[in-house]
Amino acid sequence: MMGESMKNLTPAVAAAVTGGQVRGALPEAELTAVTTDSRTVLPGCLFAAIPGARVDGHDFMGQAAEKGAACVLCERFTDVPIPQILVTDAQAALRALAAWYRLQFDIPFVGVTGSVGKTTAKEMIASVLAQRFETLKTEKNFNNELGVPLTLFRLREGYRAAVVEMGISGFGEMRRLTQMVRPDIGVYTVIGDAHLEFLGDRAGVLRAKGEMVEGMGPESVIIANGDDALLKEHDFGRRTVLFGQSGNAAVRAEDVRADGLSGMGCVICAGDRRIPVRIPAFGAHMVSAALMGAAVGLELGMTDREIARGVEAYETLGSRGRVIGTGCVTVLDDCYNANPTSVRSALESLTCLPGRKVAILGDMRELGATGPALHRETGALAAELCDAVVACGAEAEQIAVGAGPEAVWFATREELLEALPDLVRKGDAVLVKASRAMGFEAVTEALLALETVAD
Repeated sequence: MMGESMKNLTPAVAAAVTGGQVRGALPEAELTAVTTDSRTVLPGCLFAAIPGARVDGHDFMGQAAEKGAACVLCERFTDVPIPQILVTDAQAALRALAAWYRLQFDIPFVGVTGSVGKTTAKEMIASVLAQRFETLKTEKNFNNELGVPLTLFRLREGYRAAVVEMGISGFGEMRRLTQMVRPDIGVYTVIGDAHLEFLGDRAGVLRAKGEMVEGMGPESVIIANGDDALLKEHDFGRRTVLFGQSGNAAVRAEDVRADGLSGMGCVICAGDRRIPVRIPAFGAHMVSAALMGAAVGLELGMTDREIARGVEAYETLGSRGRVIGTGCVTVLDDCYNANPTSVRSALESLTCLPGRKVAILGDMRELGATGPALHRETGALAAELCDAVVACGAEAEQIAVGAGPEAVWFATREELLEALPDLVRKGDAVLVKASRAMGFEAVTEALLALETVAD
């Protein structure tokens, strides 16, 4: 599909939709793509010159022209010999263009949001839908106000469903995302302690993420976590399907089991339907992901066999709950990001692994004034569930405080890495988790490289 032109989107349409002022003769052919990265420019595409904090896209208009871009969306005209569409705000214009382009496709759109597990849910839902539909899904971390338009611009005629991850950190962002995506099905994973610096508390998190409903039609449906205290009680103003393990869930998991390092298993129940599934990824949160995939599949009329096959086809993405056995230790690599809710989930998953449980935890960022208390609470939970707690980072010092005198704390990642061989023993199960800025991939790599540890 990458070679196909975009549906109904020509440079002239882009100029009309964005209200841009045109310099140069716009080509008449449909655009081949839309990009904000000059390195990915294709012949016949639109290059959007976005001025950023570190890099200004206007500096790369010449490179886009050399690579054969059809036109440029920009905030100032330049002498580069390429047709240019001038707008006052290139990013806002890109959102308007994405909103128009999404409406060219009469297919089911699934919007996925929540404080924890958005990417896992998106991957699982897409895996299920792919058993029947050619499915577009968000790639990489393209889930914000710049990434979502780029996701939508990847739509082509052959797609029959789309799963779009929608991430926010402040009020108003979800409203702008939803104006583009217009989900037919809105999925809420969990409401937790994420971005509290900007959203205040969990009620604020729900209020911000609840903006999704404003852009959804009256016939749309919400799929929400029935095990989440806020979501299960919330009135979304439209038909709502709850998933989870509690009795109030319309799509629920029974007979949940951990199949060692190979993954999880359960029976998904919905009305009279019972769908045994094997989930090829480790952790209790994967059961929730399977339920979300099944709930969306059921809404779109998929069979039990298709749903089970889609769950089994799921593939773990990056450092999100990977379980790796090295021969010395078992590493639960979940260092992609962290907040108190996701750390709790990871700790609970760690308890399912054999061996001594070691939690290596770093700073959890963007928690605002509640940060110290939430770090201490996380430390106390880690001490309760694990045999050893190792904390690293200025904010994570409070994790060590909460965990008690047996916990070990390092000010820097370098100090932690130096001491690592003395912190773990042969046969340990080790969780690695911290906010992205901590760079804990280095900790995972060091653990994987250990050839000998103490017995």
